[in-house]
Amino acid sequence: MKITDLHTYRVAVPLHKPFKTALRTVHLAEAIIVKVMCDDGTIGWGEAPPTVVITGDSLDSIEAAIQQVIKPKLIGRNLLHYEALFHDIASSIVRNSSAKAAVDMALYDCLAQHSGLPLYQYLGGYREGLETDYTVSVNEPEEMADDAVQYIKDGFDVLKIKVGKDDIQTDIERIKRIRQVVGNEPKIRLDANQGWSVKESIYAICQMEDLGLNIELVEQPVVASDIAGLKRVTDHVNTLIMADESVFTPNQALEVVATRSADLINIKLMKAGGIYQAEKINALAELNGIQCMVGSMIETKIGITAAAHFAASKKNITRFDFDAPLMLAEDIVTGGIHYSGRHISFAQKTGLGITDVNLKGGIQIG
Repeated sequence: MKITDLHTYRVAVPLHKPFKTALRTVHLAEAIIVKVMCDDGTIGWGEAPPTVVITGDSLDSIEAAIQQVIKPKLIGRNLLHYEALFHDIASSIVRNSSAKAAVDMALYDCLAQHSGLPLYQYLGGYREGLETDYTVSVNEPEEMADDAVQYIKDGFDVLKIKVGKDDIQTDIERIKRIRQVVGNEPKIRLDANQGWSVKESIYAICQMEDLGLNIELVEQPVVASDIAGLKRVTDHVNTLIMADESVFTPNQALEVVATRSADLINIKLMKAGGIYQAEKINALAELNGIQCMVGSMIETKIGITAAAHFAASKKNITRFDFDAPLMLAEDIVTGGIHYSGRHISFAQKTGLGITDVNLKGGIQIG
């Protein structure tokens, strides 16, 4: 089963509403789409969105890394020798994790198709379906409260609230207002996207604990490189703390695990460089009793389908953040995962189950 060709395409799909975090505001879901072809007719799909403030990857850098560095290492190779292929992808270029992830998921799509299994079964098959949270962008407290109410009405019972953009007291007011309108039953997770200092994090989380706001977890409260600061927050609050931007690689996961700097780890394929490396991060965490969430960037259903298949395959992955395709004004993917409110199910087709991608959909950017 030889790899005969690899194509890249640029797409951009508008969002229903701007997506706002402490790091950026997104109006379009832009991406490089990867199509891998094999000599037996198998086609695999992958995706990489540009997230320059998180991974450092732009559309141009993703496309260049794939076409100029990764593709030449793959053409003509036997896909069934995949251990060597994934090792070569990982070592082909420093960083550029999104480019690696797009190719990685396309190869896994082909491998699972060849095996005659859906990808989640090929990877382990722990569960048959998932439930996603829904993200409330950071805005004024009243607008966030209105959004939260709507998402609860839409059937979501776990809300991921973005904070960290303004002063700490405003963030506390945001959560107080959301709790007032949605009640105590829905789970609330906070994501500060590195927006707080260590002292602000401890103060804010302790205040919310004292107010009884019932926060399930707080994701990446401090700057990614400050592992000691992350540990200090973890050690001084009762609320679970999740590492996100602090963990791209297995080595970084090992540091967080060894120092007990976080209670949970958020794995994203775009940070890890794909499923091959993500499996290593999850295994490290599991060996040390740390559960994982699998999250995503603002992606189309290609990337989210790959992430969801990976997440469903592993027991230690217990939380899921796959709402991005629901934010898009258009679905350019035929097949893949299926949404029914917060519930995600898998088509019983081989690989990712993607049958077609409308590469002329959305807004053309090249």
